[in-house]
Amino acid sequence: MPTYDYICPENGQELSVFHAMSVRIGTWGELCDLASVDAGTTNREAPVERRMGTGFVLSPKSGKPTGFGGGCCSGDGCNC
Repeated sequence: MPTYDYICPENGQELSVFHAMSVRIGTWGELCDLASVDAGTTNREAPVERRMGTGFVLSPKSGKPTGFGGGCCSGDGCNC
């Protein structure tokens, strides 16, 4: 599944989550539920904006992150 980054303009917080491409997240509450974090004092109905994600998906075979091109991720600690 791809990684998506979202920002909440109301509180300035950014969260990264994995979800299917067909999933649409529109509110802070939905995002917090998906990320398993507390919404805090921010209104759960506050809109969120999806940002460009990191571009990684989990390999069906290994469960490890791989780039969209099918190659290995290129970060420190990557054991692809």
